[in-house]
Amino acid sequence: MRPELQRRVQRYGWDYSSPHYEKGWDKQLWPAQQRLLENVNLQPGEDVLDVSCGTGLVTLPIAQKVGKRGKVMGIDLSEKMIEKAADKAEGADISNVSFERMDAEELDLADDRFDVAVNSLGMMYYPNPEKAIAEMYRVTKKEGRAAALVWGKRSSCGWAGIFPIVDRRVQTDVCPLFFSLGTGDRLKKHFKEVGFKQVRLERFNMTLPFHSDEEAIISAFLGGAVAMAYRKFEEEEKEEAHQEYLESIKPYWNGTAYEIPGEFVIVAGDK
Repeated sequence: MRPELQRRVQRYGWDYSSPHYEKGWDKQLWPAQQRLLENVNLQPGEDVLDVSCGTGLVTLPIAQKVGKRGKVMGIDLSEKMIEKAADKAEGADISNVSFERMDAEELDLADDRFDVAVNSLGMMYYPNPEKAIAEMYRVTKKEGRAAALVWGKRSSCGWAGIFPIVDRRVQTDVCPLFFSLGTGDRLKKHFKEVGFKQVRLERFNMTLPFHSDEEAIISAFLGGAVAMAYRKFEEEEKEEAHQEYLESIKPYWNGTAYEIPGEFVIVAGDK
């Protein structure tokens, strides 16, 4: 897929996902995202950039961590995601945070501006992730730090059956991208290539709980990477796809919930 088309698909796909994203992924992803924030050791008063901030699942905890003397900017390609994040911040009376629609590969931000830059589960969707990492490096201050969280190997992610299920009906071009950064040490190499020092990689497994068929279906089809393709399904195709996906995760049902395995990779570095 051409980069400009890929960006358009991602932008409008995540606009469509925005009402469903948190219901499907909020509690499930937080343990891994919390581990990402621990890697950058946030301090009160710091200025932080959250790249591909989505609905603010990481942005708002960062804002609380850096306190009123600190500042956080969340950027995302999806306008609807940013609107939801801004509404959440206002509702929680969090005033040290701002949001802007921006392309992660071309940040409209000054050099050496932020103490910390983070990217939580956004890097897998970019046409050129190395450009986004270079931009994170550029806008980070000297002696600042950055970190990115991505999904790990496809074989270690129990929900990965969603991709062939969707691709049999609508070609998404998502799957080849999705797991590439979390396989081997590719992401670590990109961090080193743009100039980060003391680059470290952490690979770990966590279980993602989904407490009903409905919750599992919403996360997979409406709140995630294939939402744009799913819109093209006929109603009959949707029902068939739902049943195929539930069958693919059936081994993880424990009687009260699906406990689906997921592998994650965090890469962090210093400037």
